[in-house]
Amino acid sequence: MLKKISVDDLRLGMHLHAFEGSWIDHPFWRTRFVIEDGKTLAEVLASGVRECWIDTSLGLDVAGPAPAPAPRPLLPAAPAAPAAPAAAKAPAPRPATTSMAEELQAAAEVCKRGREAVVSMFSDARLGRAIDGEACMPLVEQVTESVFRNPGALVSLARLKTHDDYTYMHSVAVCALMVALGRQLGADDAECRRLGLAGLLHDIGKALMPPEVLNKPGKLTDDEFDVMRSHPERGHALLQEARGACDDALEVCLHHHERFDGKGYPHRLCGGALTRPARMGAVCDVYDAITSNRPYKAGWDPAESIARMASWKGQFDETILAAFVRSVGIYPTGSLVRMESGRIGIVVEQTPGKPAAPAVSLFYSSRASMPIVPQRLDLALPGITDRIVAREAREHWAGRPLDDLWLPAELRGQRR
Repeated sequence: MLKKISVDDLRLGMHLHAFEGSWIDHPFWRTRFVIEDGKTLAEVLASGVRECWIDTSLGLDVAGPAPAPAPRPLLPAAPAAPAAPAAAKAPAPRPATTSMAEELQAAAEVCKRGREAVVSMFSDARLGRAIDGEACMPLVEQVTESVFRNPGALVSLARLKTHDDYTYMHSVAVCALMVALGRQLGADDAECRRLGLAGLLHDIGKALMPPEVLNKPGKLTDDEFDVMRSHPERGHALLQEARGACDDALEVCLHHHERFDGKGYPHRLCGGALTRPARMGAVCDVYDAITSNRPYKAGWDPAESIARMASWKGQFDETILAAFVRSVGIYPTGSLVRMESGRIGIVVEQTPGKPAAPAVSLFYSSRASMPIVPQRLDLALPGITDRIVAREAREHWAGRPLDDLWLPAELRGQRR
């Protein structure tokens, strides 16, 4: 049971679930832990945060008795019987699910903070400062909780980056995609956070690439491409010196450009030689790259990107790719689709458990060759007879602000 209390009422043995207020107001990179020593308790009391949440199902309550030390025996104790295995602690409750519209508001703030954090991290790397992985964990926590509340909101919003912001927002997007994919694969909350950190840090080596090569608007020369191909190893070297960079982060950074068939780089590893996080990173990295606007090309439609990735035999672990499709949908949010009725629409929200039946905002009638008043159609609802029959070519609608059909009005003018 969660209970809000004053930090002055905290004591040893309580399970701290969350601080009241923003994560930037306190020095802790994690907020869900049992207070087991006086040093940690003192740090909480000195943090300036005045209220917090405790989980009484995982630790002591305010009204419970203080833990007392066991009395020392007067005589030698008899050998103790083997202890029964301790029951595993119940995981902390996940955030309640929210609608796409509700979560987009929170996701926009996370995207903003994420960009600022990655810009700062890249700046530190360029200046020769050590990367602090632990300092990234509050952001990873926020990304993770947003994805748990609604998997599509942050992933979809992060895709709408401009080419000027690609390098930074790509890291935030891959962080969210890794969390969503981990959740789909059955990873527990702690593993999802490690995967999120791996996604956030996977491209840190690009901070050391020459700007004229990294941001070149045209095709790279062979020499320039060789320079860019060095970023996984250079990033891996940075993370080896970093504070709090987990093994998953090191693996994903070094091997996210490897292919399942062994034709990737830098080590041409294949199959089982690649860890699961590395295989996950390869899928998430490519999906965000091909759906995003880059200096040299416009992003592909999300549904078209899924179809193309499925056709690239040998590039990805097929089991990982199948889970990825389940996590983002056959027709991810933002995909243009043609209906059996002849109407054209854009996918605005996924339906859990029904990847082929998302909610669609219809805006054009191909039979009448004219726009129609936008209408939301939830394909999973009973009695709906219309259905998606094909992907619609995005180039036919170039220049039209179609993503505004799923973005809340207050976010349309804030897009980067």
